[in-house]
Amino acid sequence: MTHLRITAGISALALALPCAARADRARSEIVFDVHAWKVVDRESGSVNYYKVVDDPTTPYIHSAYRPPMETVVLGYELPDEVRERARRLRWTWRAQVLPKGGKGCGNSPDAAATVYVTWKRGLRWYTLKYVWSTAVPKGSVCDNKRNVFVAQDAIVAESGGPTNVWVTEEIDLKKEFRRQFEDGDPDADVPDFKGVAIMTDGDQTGTESSADFGTFVIFE
Repeated sequence: MTHLRITAGISALALALPCAARADRARSEIVFDVHAWKVVDRESGSVNYYKVVDDPTTPYIHSAYRPPMETVVLGYELPDEVRERARRLRWTWRAQVLPKGGKGCGNSPDAAATVYVTWKRGLRWYTLKYVWSTAVPKGSVCDNKRNVFVAQDAIVAESGGPTNVWVTEEIDLKKEFRRQFEDGDPDADVPDFKGVAIMTDGDQTGTESSADFGTFVIFE
């Protein structure tokens, strides 16, 4: 499975998945329901290696990839009104097992954890792929793809250990899009925000890979 195909499949979530978040105009944030993530069938193998852990403090999704499993991607669709008002995205995650040699991009794209954030303009899909790499330095940008239908960058959000420690990430959706796809132009138009997906994989390196995905929140 190529990561370009994965990106295209993730980008189709708005058409493929049921609306799972409750949108209330009086609220300033929308918390994802941990039970509402769905397998993106067209881009996933037959074995779902994710499970929900109903921790009383923070429910989370645990992933445990074992070779030679096929990669499985989980997606979460937001209602149109939430996507229109989305300004920031915050999530928590923690690496458990780092795939040996996994860079998260390039010729070794495996990563303990990946979060995909996707927009669409016309026929072109734009995706930022935030990865928890095994060894590539934090802050690195790689795996740049550009063609008529797809624009994608991989960003190393975390690298290496310690494992089993929760880390919080937060991004300004419009600012991140402009920084990666519009050369930082603060006035550039930002297309429609479409959705979020997560993945743990080790298929390219043929090694075990595992992580936990915690709370995801959209801020208006």
